[in-house]
Amino acid sequence: MEEQACQEHVELTAGGQPKSNVGMLRIRLLAGMLLAGCCFAGVTRIEVKERTDVLGGRAFGTVGPYERIAATAHFAIDPKLPANRIISDVDLAPRNPDGLIEFSADLYVLRPRDPSKGNGIVLYEVSNRGGRGMLRMFNLGTSLVDAATREQFGDGFLLDQGFTLVWLGWQADLPQTEGRLRLYAPRAQGVTGLLRAEFVVDELVYTHSLADRNHIPYPVLDLKDPSLRLTVRDSVEGARQEVPRGAWDFADSGTLRAKNGFEPGRIYELVYRSKDPILVGLGPAGARDLISFFKYGGPNTLLADQRRYTKQAMGFGSSQSGRFLRTFLYYGFNRDEKNRKVFDGVWAHVAGGGRGSFNHRFAQPSRDGHPFMNTLYPTDIFPFSDLNQTDPVTGVTGGILRKAQEQGVVPKIFYTNSSYEYWGRAASLIHTNLEGTRDAELAPGTRIYLLAGTQHGSGSFPPAKSRTQNTANPADYRPLMRALLLCFQGWLKDGVEPPASEYPLIAKGQLVPLDKIRFPKLAGVKVPKHIQQAYRADYGEEFRSAGIVTKEPPAINGKYTVLVPQVDESGNDISGVRLPEITVPVATYTGWNLRDPKIGAGDEIYSMVGSFLPFARTKAAREQTHDPRLSMEERYNGRDEYLRRVKAAAGDLVKKRLLLERDVPMLMERAQSLFDFMSK
Repeated sequence: MEEQACQEHVELTAGGQPKSNVGMLRIRLLAGMLLAGCCFAGVTRIEVKERTDVLGGRAFGTVGPYERIAATAHFAIDPKLPANRIISDVDLAPRNPDGLIEFSADLYVLRPRDPSKGNGIVLYEVSNRGGRGMLRMFNLGTSLVDAATREQFGDGFLLDQGFTLVWLGWQADLPQTEGRLRLYAPRAQGVTGLLRAEFVVDELVYTHSLADRNHIPYPVLDLKDPSLRLTVRDSVEGARQEVPRGAWDFADSGTLRAKNGFEPGRIYELVYRSKDPILVGLGPAGARDLISFFKYGGPNTLLADQRRYTKQAMGFGSSQSGRFLRTFLYYGFNRDEKNRKVFDGVWAHVAGGGRGSFNHRFAQPSRDGHPFMNTLYPTDIFPFSDLNQTDPVTGVTGGILRKAQEQGVVPKIFYTNSSYEYWGRAASLIHTNLEGTRDAELAPGTRIYLLAGTQHGSGSFPPAKSRTQNTANPADYRPLMRALLLCFQGWLKDGVEPPASEYPLIAKGQLVPLDKIRFPKLAGVKVPKHIQQAYRADYGEEFRSAGIVTKEPPAINGKYTVLVPQVDESGNDISGVRLPEITVPVATYTGWNLRDPKIGAGDEIYSMVGSFLPFARTKAAREQTHDPRLSMEERYNGRDEYLRRVKAAAGDLVKKRLLLERDVPMLMERAQSLFDFMSK
């Protein structure tokens, strides 16, 4: 009887409200349902808060209407199980009377109203700082947080395909912004330890949080601690200069204050002690257990029926979230509590060579790692590649997939990176040896794609400039991502091999040291003098074994060799998957840009932004500026020829399954706008 009540359909109005009081009662019963005792796969209950039709019951393709479910997922894990021993500080968490660790997280699901009509794949996006970016990425929508309007849902691509879309909060220190998906995790009460706060400002300010990008900071344990030192330096490896103690103090336990202000373009750093660390590793544990619940079953709640229709699960993450997935695999979270595979496919997008602060004591998950932002955090640290490598200096052997291989739970993998990740996120290390002298072997189930000539996030048109020396890169790689998603779907469901990897190879001269880059000499354009480095950083003897940082800042014992994609005579990448507008260019598209000298540090890379450097319109204009690149006039005999060549380039991508035929008109319209923009 209980199972029937849980799965009984409640008729809703177009606005998502029950059409009867009986329906409302059923919703309330569903929302309050509890399951006593120790539960399967860690999920104990799903507390439904809202259940509505998507876009008033609009039908998507042959799948039909979708429903939106906003809920709280509740978990309880046994700290003694092998699958949970990998969680940092798991023995220090408070336990319930049954000896289990309880936590919860915000849950958001978009699924077919009739799950039997879906494609059988749960597509789980690791929420980037509490947001939901999948609809913008694949649907070409407009929202990164929520979706309610037709514009926010874009063209409905993911829903037309029948995916069940899932998001779960995994980060506990998010800014207090409405709509973000959060993790509600316990703390290791009474535990103290080291933290490091680092920040760079773009204008003179007098106060600054100890946390990254408005996140919730760990408070300073003792504001009067005489050992506290604030330092400032001008580069990552530059000498630290102590700021006199009389020139700064605390506005509160999580905010620094400077008497004369913090100067733009300089790296400020404070090492301090705090207490009561959050069990950050419960974030990946929650993701693991939720996906196992969808695949294998669990408590008898509203979403319990999903197990009947879920054949595979794919994890997708962009930027921070992509690094989360690499970390998830590295620690061994792809094995659930009953030793079963969690994700069948993992897609880490623009993660570069990094992992992140997702499973250690006093971790700050928002901290990433760029050439001049959030430096020296445990992000770009060994190992980098899927398969095992041995560090010749430390003698340590490791690989991202080492545990998954040992446990027999290796997923199929896509790594997609923009050009920026090679300049600003050490991406070359995922497919080279540590010395940068040869290409490394890829795991059989891994594909790597460079989205050539693009920046970290898809660009926008028309191109604009803000706080950078060059106009930002407008290339929009989302059409490529849509095609790759269907390739991944076919790989999971039908075993159809996706397109071969396309990334720069050392053996072909496509991947080179920075000083070997053949970038054309352009008036007023500076090429970066240095790129993101991956350091042999020593965070103390207990970091690798127990996730405890005892050295801040870390000791640096050398660095690994990072390489960048080689370019052609126009400055565009010669390798990777090239959008038609880069195969048939009107400009040089780079993954790098430099900081505007007005915000300080004008020789440093501006994080995550590329450059758009237009060609001259005529040969005479080119010669006048000594531009070595052919002009528009020399390249194309007018607009019609340009568009014919763009269409041919698009056709080549369609044949390789790297572009959908349905997206060709969109690219042609964009190409026309580009040409007209350049002709003004």
